[in-house]
Amino acid sequence: MTALADPQDMPPDIAPIHDTIDNRTRWAAFLTILIAQFMNLIDVTIVNVALPSLQSGLGATESQIEWVVAGYILVFALGLLPMGRYGDIVGRKRLFLYGVAAFTGASALCGVAPSIEFLVAARVIQGAAGAVMMPQVMAIAQNLFPPRARGGAFALFGLTAGLASVTGPILGGALINADLWGLGWRPIFLINLPIGLFALVAASRLIPDLPGDRSLRNDWGGIAFIAAAMLALIFPLVEGRALGWPWWCFALMIASAPLFVGFVLWEARQNRRGQAQVMPISLLKAWNFALGGAMSMVYFSAMPALFLVLALFLQQGFGFDPLTSGLTTVPFPLGILIASVVSGKLGARWQKQRIIVGVAVLFVAIYALRTVVLGVDQSVDHWDFFLPLFIGGLGLATSIAPLFQTILAGVPPQDAGAGSGALQAIQQAGGALGIAVVSQIFFSTLSGSMAAGATRDAAFVDAMSTSMIYNLVAYVLVALGAMLLRAPDYDDAPKAPVIIE
Repeated sequence: MTALADPQDMPPDIAPIHDTIDNRTRWAAFLTILIAQFMNLIDVTIVNVALPSLQSGLGATESQIEWVVAGYILVFALGLLPMGRYGDIVGRKRLFLYGVAAFTGASALCGVAPSIEFLVAARVIQGAAGAVMMPQVMAIAQNLFPPRARGGAFALFGLTAGLASVTGPILGGALINADLWGLGWRPIFLINLPIGLFALVAASRLIPDLPGDRSLRNDWGGIAFIAAAMLALIFPLVEGRALGWPWWCFALMIASAPLFVGFVLWEARQNRRGQAQVMPISLLKAWNFALGGAMSMVYFSAMPALFLVLALFLQQGFGFDPLTSGLTTVPFPLGILIASVVSGKLGARWQKQRIIVGVAVLFVAIYALRTVVLGVDQSVDHWDFFLPLFIGGLGLATSIAPLFQTILAGVPPQDAGAGSGALQAIQQAGGALGIAVVSQIFFSTLSGSMAAGATRDAAFVDAMSTSMIYNLVAYVLVALGAMLLRAPDYDDAPKAPVIIE
């Protein structure tokens, strides 16, 4: 599912490009980058409903099907920060075109994948391409519009994200059910080809040249540290159960701790030397950012994982076709759209209270959804899921904007862009971590119940209800953390684009 918060306090424009283009060209170029953003966001939501079809069609194991989602999210998370800075170095239009071309090509590879290993590799490439493309979208928009006109334009990012949330599950289910030309699940990726080619041609003609600054540098050492730490933590969580939990899985997870510490020490070293930092050490010294970063990791780990196992529960457990499965989840983004309007009107008022209330509503929604799941016998009525999912969407949209505003409010102005980018990367990394943990709970419980002699229906109910405990615990932890956040000292906290899968 997807929601978006408006950005501000971005790095200043290299040149006043917006003063050199006419209004018609400006909006045509903006529409082009919105199309590219829509292609990326819809790809996130469209895959979940296809997972059971992918697993059966390619004979994938449980861990392999996890990597179809987790591999994309992990690489996307790790690439956001360096690619945002790299766009400043080599030029935003140039890197945007590279990203769109690579994303389109990777989509083609996904669509023709002959094996699950090939598909996972193509999804990793797709995630890397998305990380190249998406940071440039917001930066280009900054250059297209003068400051006074950016508010109205950026509101369309939220609309685009909301439409992608609703459209993705429905379109994915419809394409798989239609079985176009006998291709099964493959059109969910191949549909990106005409969209990507159009965006590529239009962007090359309409977006003005945005030269980079070759004097800037990227923190490749910091990137290496954080990438190694995340891989050491997430890889054994995804693969451990399938491999029988060999000793090196635990060794890798233990090794992730000193790697994270090494990342902090490296950033401190870079700061002392006045060199580039992927995450400025000043961010880690800001109480709201340090605490809020941990909260965000937990907060964003819950929902992507829930929708992954929910698709498996509905389709593999109770025979839903992909379209019906996708339609079942639509109340959640509808709740997001409605609550986003209300949240936007509240602005920066009652931020801590809104975080706590929103997370409490999420807790109630997941508790109600778990009650519905526990009441399932031999069949599932999709209407039983409507109210809990709708309420969950309301809770998420109520809490997400004030969460980001509160976390970023204490960030020094000179680090606003880095703080926004770092928070996006934390969000995506949390999604990958949640998928690894919740999938382990789901599949372990499923196999354990079946081994104990439970019926297939009862085993899936047990697996789904047990995995949802993670969400309940996560929201309790986030609510407790929110109570420790400091109230923002100003109302115009920098905002960042937020993608919730």
